[in-house]
Amino acid sequence: MRLFYSPTSPYVRKVMTVLHETGQLAQVELVTSGGTPYETAARPAASNPLGKVPALERPEGPALYDSRVITRYLDARAKGGLYPEGETLWEALTLEATADGILDAALLMVYEGRLRPEDKHVPEFVEAQWVKIDRALAALEERWMAHLHGPFGIGQIAVLAALGYLDLRHAARGWREARPELAAWFDAQAARPSFAATAP
Repeated sequence: MRLFYSPTSPYVRKVMTVLHETGQLAQVELVTSGGTPYETAARPAASNPLGKVPALERPEGPALYDSRVITRYLDARAKGGLYPEGETLWEALTLEATADGILDAALLMVYEGRLRPEDKHVPEFVEAQWVKIDRALAALEERWMAHLHGPFGIGQIAVLAALGYLDLRHAARGWREARPELAAWFDAQAARPSFAATAP
């Protein structure tokens, strides 16, 4: 298999964490890919028509893309058990979607600051993205801590990637101070070998 990746992409970090957790890292060739939403030619467009990382080429079928598709494939391939069975699957998938939504908003904030000319920045847009993130963090702290403290799986991996990205790109926003229980959980889990090994 070949994984098109960027070491700073939080979506890639989810995939890399799953590779570590399921013992498949040695079976994947890592292909560094870059670019921005304005420079999609630098992305793996032959494998993913959307031109985004991560994208996973595999010998038995077409390339897979979107981190949620790739992580589920890798877990099924290794029988890793990161996706629970029964009713708790829907909780895990909702938790993953919440974390990915945090990432979507956090990346839009970064793009606004880095890619648009300064005289065209829209502060209201940036703040609207942070409102989404803050609401999602509140939901994690108020509704999801019991799940996060439960068996380690895709929900925890996705939340780790999201919070790690907030630390990387938006630490000045002080998410930790407002969400102490979530921050304590993150700090305890951040030492997990699969997550520590994927730090950008």
